[in-house]
This record gives sequence, structure tokens and C-alpha cells, in this order.
Amino acid sequence: MNAVLDLTKLDRRFGIPNIARVCEGDGGLTRVDITSPLAYGGMYVHGAQVTSWRPAGSEEVLFLSSKSLWEEGQAIRGGIPLCFPWFRGKADDPHAPAHGFVRTRSWQLYSIVENNAGVAVTMFIESDEQTRRWWPAEFRLVHRVTFGSELKLELVCINTGKTPLHFEEALHTYNRIADVGTVRLQGLDGTRFLDNTDSNKEKTQLGNVTIASQTDNAFINTQNAVDLLDPKLRRRIRLQKANSSTTVVWNPWQEGARGLRDLGEGEWKQFLCVEASNIMGAAVTLAPGQEHTTSAVLSVARL
Repeated sequence: MNAVLDLTKLDRRFGIPNIARVCEGDGGLTRVDITSPLAYGGMYVHGAQVTSWRPAGSEEVLFLSSKSLWEEGQAIRGGIPLCFPWFRGKADDPHAPAHGFVRTRSWQLYSIVENNAGVAVTMFIESDEQTRRWWPAEFRLVHRVTFGSELKLELVCINTGKTPLHFEEALHTYNRIADVGTVRLQGLDGTRFLDNTDSNKEKTQLGNVTIASQTDNAFINTQNAVDLLDPKLRRRIRLQKANSSTTVVWNPWQEGARGLRDLGEGEWKQFLCVEASNIMGAAVTLAPGQEHTTSAVLSVARL
């Protein structure tokens, strides 16, 4: 009953009639639903994670696993998880949670505002005893997402402590596709990348990126837009980004998917992750009092 009362209070405080509401989502977790003339969207307080974006006149853009775990301490498989303050495993602690701790924690809802671009939902999380267990740093992390004809994500880190911060980050976008074996990614021809399936050896991309096996590549020194072309769905998903120096492309393929208990049978074929990020040599260093914003914009067009 208390949870229901809390949701009612949150919706009364933040909701916008017929546009945005705070409600109970999967697993009883708190979700913000957007139903504006420009787009439908969903965003959970758990991990400040976007799980749905469907611009008007388009199909769903984001993949969400049928077997996602909807519970505290577990990441949601699909949508756009936030990786922070490290990516993949923590270099000096193999027991630390993969991709950091913010994607498995509840955030605070700060505001829901309608503007010309759509509906902007802002959530934040701050350092506390739990975060210091893994990362002895003082910070405030803000995630602002605008649901409209485009999907804009802004991840802002503020160093609230007295010592420098050093962190990795990624907007781990699961793009929904018809068949990973038939899509191609344009915009990375001639770009160097580190192949995590081959001991992070440095290689150079030749032509379009196509997926024919397990793929986990970090393209370095990338600022330009990339286009994900899906001939079966007859659409293009474009990623534009700012203050992001690496672009990660990931699909576990069949063998990697076997080890993911929160991924449905054969669902590895239905997504390709293309991620605005700052990882490895592009990790960010922030002096006390400084802030850093990484942003990504997704847009969709017909082929």
C-alpha cells in the first residue's frame, strides 16, 4: 500500500496530464511513461534506464529482452543501460559489478518537463556509502532524456569532492533490429578499433561494419555520426554524439548469448548495441568542482 501511495504522490508531483505519468512498471519498479504527440517512451527510476522509445509514426526503436530481470541489484537487459564509473570489469577488482554500479541502483526523479523538443525526464544519483564501497569518490550523476521525434540523452557527471575523478562511461544502447546478420553500420570506415574478442588487439575497420560472429569492438577517436541500416525493417537508426571519443559495437552472438540468463532464446539476433562512450584510453578525468556532459541523439528514418 505504501508503494502505491508513493507512486500516487510522485505522479501528482511530477506527472503531466495526458502526457507523462509515474506508474508501476515491470517487477513493481517505478516507471515514467511518456505518451505525447511526438513519441511514446518509458524510463525506469531503476538505473535511470530508458526502456522504450517509439517516435510518432514509427515502430519501437529499442530492444528489450523478454527475460529481463526486474529487481534491485540487477541490470535491465535492453533499452539503454548506463555504464559508470567503469566499463566491462573493474580493472583492480574482479568482484566489482560489471559496467559499474549505477545501472543497478534506484535513482531520484528530479523533473518532468514538456518543451518544444518533446518531454524531458531528469533523474540523478549521488555518492553514498554503497557507491564508496566500490569507488571512493564524491560525485553527482544526472541523466536527462528528451523523448520526442528524436531521443536525446545527456549524462552529466559533477565532481563534488576534493580530489580528481577518473571514470569511464557508456550509453549502452540496444537498437532493435530484424536480424543482426543482415544489418550494416556506416560511418566507421578507416577507423581504428580495439577488438575485445581478440585480447583488445588494435585493428582498422574496412568498409561498413557487418556482424557475422561475436563482436565487441571499441572504435577510438570517433566523433562522427554512425548509421545503422536495417534492410528488413527498412529503416535507418542514426547515432549522433558529443563529448564522446569512443563508439562501442557489441553483439554476443549465439555462443555469448548462452551465458546470459536474462536473454530470451534467439534474441541475440534482434539487437545490435552501438554506444556513445568514453572508455579505456578515453576515460574522463574531472577536477574538483568540474562537470562533464556526454550526449547522444538517436533519430530514425525510412530506407
